[in-house]
Amino acid sequence: MSIRDVYIVDAVRTPIGRFGGALSAVRPDDLAAHVVRSLVDRVPALDPARIDDVYFGDANGAGEDNRDVARMAVLLAGLPTSVPGVTLNRLCGSGLEAVIQAARAIALGDASVAIAGGVESMSRAPWVLQKPERAFPAGHQQLYSTTLGWRMTNPRMPAEWTVSLGEGAELVADKHTLTREQQDAFALASHRKAAEAWGKGLYDGEVVPYPGVELTRDECIRDTTSMEALAKLKPSFRSEGGTVTAGNASPLNDGAAALLLVDEEGLRETGREPLARIRASAVTGIEPQLFGLGPVEAVRRALDKAGRSFADLTTFELNEAFAAQSLGCLAEWPELDPEIVNPRGGAIAIGHPLGASGARLAGAVAHQLAAAGSGTGLAALCIGVGQGLALVLER
Repeated sequence: MSIRDVYIVDAVRTPIGRFGGALSAVRPDDLAAHVVRSLVDRVPALDPARIDDVYFGDANGAGEDNRDVARMAVLLAGLPTSVPGVTLNRLCGSGLEAVIQAARAIALGDASVAIAGGVESMSRAPWVLQKPERAFPAGHQQLYSTTLGWRMTNPRMPAEWTVSLGEGAELVADKHTLTREQQDAFALASHRKAAEAWGKGLYDGEVVPYPGVELTRDECIRDTTSMEALAKLKPSFRSEGGTVTAGNASPLNDGAAALLLVDEEGLRETGREPLARIRASAVTGIEPQLFGLGPVEAVRRALDKAGRSFADLTTFELNEAFAAQSLGCLAEWPELDPEIVNPRGGAIAIGHPLGASGARLAGAVAHQLAAAGSGTGLAALCIGVGQGLALVLER
């Protein structure tokens, strides 16, 4: 059996909304359906019935995104009922995992045409209530927010593994002696690059606003922020000596993204030139509290599988869960030119809707490679509970 080449024909995403912001009134299954429908509409030569499967990442899945949001997106988007859908959960890496799984199915000949993407509405993530140990309890019951992070933690987990995500970022800052000023400067650069990219129209070809919602640009970009403004924010996780703040961490967000993946036969049917070709991927694990450094080894393995090195990269989209986390990874890749990382801004400015972020990154790399005309790109994320995920693309 021969391994087939896998191509990305197109990629779209919504503008990323802030927590409680412009997209908070939109159900996550509707967000997912919107990017699926928009993607299909952009490739009119392709019969939607030819789509073999739809893969969607979703990190929480506790609310309106339950019951296999990928399949719900297919139905709500008006695709033929013959098109199936599967939802994947690798927490922050879910959207990229969807791309990798779809690519793997095509490479092995199980599919010819697939959609991969991700969605998250952190605004609409519900509170959940566990069932009581016995019937008719007289006391109060605990509600858990499903928006972000640990909940209903298994008591068998070592305490050092279950620290908050922010404390995990502080641990990375400790490990690499990262100052508050370094983190704030990284965050400021993210906002400036994102604002500049939007100002130049660099996102116009991939962002599809949600109908009826007045949001045409990522909602959390702060064009006028400054080092002085960021310095005024209090540490969020350590009262004494803390360096991680709301200003140098990614916000809570809502959004969705989707990509169209095909083999050679599917590519001919689209009548399109692909944005990029998928070359290799890798996933690795690390101590849960050091989740922020998860991409370090995953990136090295993915590059090795692709037969490439850091010197071969022309663009690199690294998810900015925290400035400390991103800077920690960069410190462990001394061979990498930091100037090619997140050239159009990162998640600190753009946002991090958990299940969608990996698909957003993969789509961003594909569009950047297409704009350049050639090159090698990489998308990578850290993942809560200690994992890293990376994907290499080429054009």
